[in-house]
Order: sequence, then C-alpha cells, then structure tokens
Amino acid sequence: MMDTQKIVALVQEAAGLFADRKAAGSITVKGDCDFVTAVDQAVEGFLREKLTALYPQIQFLSEEQDNSQVDLKGLSWVLDPVDGTTNLMYDYHTSAISLGLLDGGEPVLGIIYDPYTRELYLAEKGKGSFCNGEPIHVSSRRDLKKSLIAIGTAPYHKADFPREFDRFRRIFENCLDIRRSGSAALDLAHVACGRLDGYVERRLKIWDYAAGTLLVREAGGVVTDYQGNDRTMTLMGDTAAGNPAVVAALVEKYLQD
Repeated sequence: MMDTQKIVALVQEAAGLFADRKAAGSITVKGDCDFVTAVDQAVEGFLREKLTALYPQIQFLSEEQDNSQVDLKGLSWVLDPVDGTTNLMYDYHTSAISLGLLDGGEPVLGIIYDPYTRELYLAEKGKGSFCNGEPIHVSSRRDLKKSLIAIGTAPYHKADFPREFDRFRRIFENCLDIRRSGSAALDLAHVACGRLDGYVERRLKIWDYAAGTLLVREAGGVVTDYQGNDRTMTLMGDTAAGNPAVVAALVEKYLQD
C-alpha cells in the first residue's frame, strides 16, 4: 500500500536543499548546456535512500545515474531531482523536484514540488489532479489565437535550433503569446492547472515529463507526441501537452513536419 502523504513529505523535505547556494554553485559539466550541481546529487541521494527504505521492491530511474538496468515493465520511480538545473545555478527561481511512479510503463503517481512558491502538484491515476490539495483542471480555451503556449528549446541539441525556432515563430504568430520557463516539469504543472493552454518541446527525457504527464491527463488534458499519438513512457521523445482542442490545433498546424 502506497503512503502518498509520506512520499509527498519526503519530496518537500528534500526541496529544502535548494536553498544551499554553495551547493548550487558546485557544478559538473555533463555536456553542452548540460550541468549537474551538488544540489541535484544531494536531492537524488536523499530521495533514493528514503524511498528505497520504504519500498525496496521498486526500481529507481533518475537523471543523475546509469539507468541501463531499469526495466520499465515493472514498478519504477522516475526522478528529476532538480528540473531546471541551469535556473538553480543562476538563482533564477524556476526549478522543481519531479517524481513519478510507473507501473508497467504507465504513470500512476505524479508529484511536482516548486520550493519557491511552495506549490505541491499531485496526481494519482484515476483520482484527479491537485495543487496544494485543491482540484485543478486544464483550461477550456479552444481558440489558439487566445491561448498562451509554453515552449522548450531543447538546449542540448542546438543543431535543431533553426528549424525549431521557425516552428516557434509560426506558433507565436498564431497564438496569444509564448513563454519559456526552463523547467518542463513546471510547464506541465502549469498546463494542468490552466495557467498555460499548451506546451511543446522536442527530445524531452522521461524524468522531465513522467510526473507531469499524469498531472495533465488527470486534469482533463492530453499529452501526445508531435504526431498526435498518446505520449508513451520512452527515455526520450517529442512532447505536446495541453487541453485537447489546443493540442489538436498545434499538432495539425505546427508539429507534424
């Protein structure tokens, strides 16, 4: 039996580590625009230890480890200890902990915690989505021209920028406005609570979207690939999320190329 409130408490406790500015400045470069800080490592270490003690039978998949032995056919935690690491490094307060639980490759629990606003987003399969205990729902706007759309720029893959920025230009010309936060988890959370009408990003990693996918779906939205198919839990892929009408318009007019 899963003790959701105990898991939530652990995530909130781990988020206290975000305040350690010395650790946030202890940086290892993993690749082009790809970093890990001592905060990432500390949050992962804390949650791995605590969750493994509670549920030793559940596998652990995380951004900061070798995941080659993880079998997504079983039960698996999927953790991004700091979604928005570059934001954390620069003390730009747009980062979150994202923790999902997969059962047979399907998300059944999603938790996203923003330590700066202290907003706790929670979804359990079949039980709806919540922010700080209050039910949340995706927006009802159907007209793309009146919709606020978040974009992700996949900064690790700058060779794609000319094509992607042309896509963003076309979306921008035909929506109300666009936003870029630098945190996929928070973008998905904000879609789930209706602050954003849609969100698109290429090459998202599973720890970026596992928890947020369940949040959006349980809030009445959809999460698809760029062809409009339901987004499955693969290690990396293109993602569109939002209310059904907005995602349908984005896929039809801007994403299938």
